[in-house]
Amino acid sequence: MKIAIPTPDQAAYAAAQAHQNQLTKPTGSLGMLEDIACRFAAWQGCRIPTLPQAAITVFAADHGVTAAGVSAYPSAVTAEMVKNFARGGAAICVLARQHHARLEVVDVGVASPLPDLAGQIISAKVMAGTHNLAIQAAMSREQAQAALDAGSAAARRAIDAGATLLIAGEMGIGNTTPSAALICHFCSLAPTDVVGRGTGVDDASLTLKVQVVETALSCLPTDIDALGVLAEVGGLEIAAMAGFYLEGARLGIPSLIDGFIAAAAALTAQALQPSVADWLLASHRSQETGHLAALSRLGLEPLVDFRLRLGEGSGAALVLPLIASAIRLHAEMATFDSAGISDKV
Repeated sequence: MKIAIPTPDQAAYAAAQAHQNQLTKPTGSLGMLEDIACRFAAWQGCRIPTLPQAAITVFAADHGVTAAGVSAYPSAVTAEMVKNFARGGAAICVLARQHHARLEVVDVGVASPLPDLAGQIISAKVMAGTHNLAIQAAMSREQAQAALDAGSAAARRAIDAGATLLIAGEMGIGNTTPSAALICHFCSLAPTDVVGRGTGVDDASLTLKVQVVETALSCLPTDIDALGVLAEVGGLEIAAMAGFYLEGARLGIPSLIDGFIAAAAALTAQALQPSVADWLLASHRSQETGHLAALSRLGLEPLVDFRLRLGEGSGAALVLPLIASAIRLHAEMATFDSAGISDKV
């Protein structure tokens, strides 16, 4: 079912661009920082945007495909890392504290029970991990929709708490395999052009991973829709992230896209509702193979390349200071008129 997504304010974008051209600098000299400021102007519907308040939601789930040997780590690590998030010990926890960003962890499909974390994380478990996509559908359409809905609910909680910029992170051992399958399908690419080493698998495991994705994709019907693709080869946390992006866009709140898994979720959201891409900004280029192709399909260009492949929303959190600088430069620099400086002839 399609949802109504508003169009960013193009008049505000044009006004912000005109303002940029009056600042005391050569036109275009701040490069992508100028476009960032103008995009936030369009999202906020004003010539001079305010600094966004970021909220980070980490979605966690397990993947049956780990049984095929596609990950360097066992599935048990997913639950262990969720406990680490709850203790505040993960990378994204550090970055959330640094930026005073709201951080929420949502269990949409961790295989292990997590009763000790009640009250510390949100339980929205759809199922205890997906099935092995190498031999059957990862989940049913109904389960995929339930995970999408869990992501939508998380976006509403973040926005109700004051967020004006959304970041989705993930934790799920094995999740680069379904992400690669989704990117292959939505970008019409071969697995050899997309599948990467994920958590650091060796050459033999990489070859196996490519074969697993090839097998899963070969079983997709030619007339399958986006929800069907998500159910067949996706992941619960990937679906939740897609729902998160879609709900943010529906409510007029932009999302900052993290790495490879986030890009797969964004592609899924775009396949479900193309106009969602108008509300997305790419943070960084992941080391994972195929990430740039996914961003290109979304019409996005990454802001930085730090050679990251961690996930959790960490890359997105790291560029928050760049976004703040872009908006401050836009708002606080003098114009040629206010500074009494002659503009170019």
